[in-house]
Amino acid sequence: MVSLSDPTIPIVVVLALVALLLVWFSLVMASTEGAVSRVTRSSLNNLILDVQTSSDSQFTKMKQIGRIHRVQRLVADRFATSGSCAFFRIVCNILDGVLVASIADALGAPLWLTLLVGLLFALVVGVVSILVRPRSTGASKPLQIMLRHAKVVSIVVFLTPFARVNGIGRGSGKAELSDDEELEKIHLEQGRAMIDRLVETNDFDPEISEMLRNVLTLSETLTREIMVPRTDMICIGRNEPLGSVLKMFSRSGFSRVPIIGDSVDDLVGMAYLKDAVRAVAFNPAATDRPVESISRDPLLVPESKPVDDLFHQMQRQRQHVAIVVDEYGGIAGLVTIEDALEQIVGELEDEHDRTQKSEPERIGEGRWRFPARASIADIEEIFEIDLDEDDVDTVYGLLTKMLGRVPLVGSSAVTHGLKLTAVDSAGRRKKVSTILVESLGSVVDKDSTKDSSKSDHQDDADDE
Repeated sequence: MVSLSDPTIPIVVVLALVALLLVWFSLVMASTEGAVSRVTRSSLNNLILDVQTSSDSQFTKMKQIGRIHRVQRLVADRFATSGSCAFFRIVCNILDGVLVASIADALGAPLWLTLLVGLLFALVVGVVSILVRPRSTGASKPLQIMLRHAKVVSIVVFLTPFARVNGIGRGSGKAELSDDEELEKIHLEQGRAMIDRLVETNDFDPEISEMLRNVLTLSETLTREIMVPRTDMICIGRNEPLGSVLKMFSRSGFSRVPIIGDSVDDLVGMAYLKDAVRAVAFNPAATDRPVESISRDPLLVPESKPVDDLFHQMQRQRQHVAIVVDEYGGIAGLVTIEDALEQIVGELEDEHDRTQKSEPERIGEGRWRFPARASIADIEEIFEIDLDEDDVDTVYGLLTKMLGRVPLVGSSAVTHGLKLTAVDSAGRRKKVSTILVESLGSVVDKDSTKDSSKSDHQDDADDE
C-alpha cells in the first residue's frame, strides 16, 4: 500500500493530470478533424461580412476577423489539416496508454497488469474520440469548433509538415476546383454510393432510387439544359386584344405566355390565362383591351443557374414560369417549375396530352399524317418530289420555316404543291405533334409558294 508520504505520489498525480490533458486534447483533435471537412470558404466570407457590420468595438472586430483568417488558412488545405489532427489524436491516445501504464507501474502493479491497464485505457480513449461527442459536435457546429480551436490547430499543422505533402499530392491529381466545389463533389459521391448500397439490398424501390439519383444531379444540371429555347416560345404582341389572346390560349394549350414588343428580346411581361378570363368574364367589352393591360412582371433567371437553385427560387417567389436570359441580357428561352420537377420524377403529362405517333399514316388520296419529327425525306419519298430544303430536317422545321414563327394547332402553309397543316399537339409543352400534308395536285414555283405561305400566315394571324 502506498502512503501519503511516499515520494511517488506527486509523480503519479502529475502523470494523471498530463494523461487527462492528453485525453482532452485527443477529443479536441477528433472534433476539429470532423469539422474541417464541413467548413467552406463562402461561410467564412459571409461571417467576415457579419462581423464588419456588427455593433462591436473595432478591437473586437479585428480580433474576430483575425481568428476567421486563421481558419481560412486551415481550410485552404483541408486534407493536410485533417491529417495533422488525426496524427496528433493517435499520438495522444498512445501517450495516454503509456502514462496510465507508468502510473500503474509506479503504484507497484505487476507487469502484466501494467500493460493491460495501459492498453485498455488507450483503446477506450480512442473509441471515445471517434464515436462519441466530439465527432457529432464537429458535424453539427463545424464553424464554431474551428473558430474556437483555430490557434491550437494552427500549431498542430505547423508541427506536422509531412501531412501537407499528402494533402498536396491528393489534390494535385484533380481538376482545378474551388474549395466549395471540391467539398460538394465529395458529398455527392458519398450520396450516390449510399443510394447504390440501398438498391443492392433489394428492399428499395428502383424508381425511388432513380429519383434520389436525380435529386443529387440537380446541382449539376443548368437551366439552359431544361428550358424551352426562344425559337420554340409562343409569344403575344403587346397590342393584341384580349379576345384574340383567349383564342391563342385555347389553341396553344398554355396558360402563361410572354408578352413582347418589337422582338422576343423586347420583353414586356407575362400574360396569364386566369387574368384574361377574369378581365372579360363579366365585361364583354374588355375583349378589345390590349393584352398589355393584364401584364405581370416576369421572373428573370440566368441560363447558367443550377436547377436546384432555380426550383427553390420559384418556390420562394411563388412563380411557375420564368424567362431565361443569356450572358448578354437577351432572351434565351423559358422554363417552368414543371421542367424542374421532371428532372426528378420524369415526364409529366395530364389527361389532355396525347401520345405522338412515330410513323406516317395515310388517311386518303394524297393526304398523309406525319409525326412532327418525321424527316422531310419521308415527304419526298411518299409524294415523289424534291423539296430542296437544306436548312431544315423535319416536317415541323419545314412548317416553322414556311410560317416564320412557331406553329400552333391549325396553322398551315403551302410549299412545292403541298399544304402542311398542324392538326394535333402532344406533351406537357403542347408542341405540335402531328402535321397533315396534302397534295394540291399542281406544282407551284418558289415565288408563288412564298406568297401563299405569307398569305396563309396572314389569314392565320387574322383568325387569332
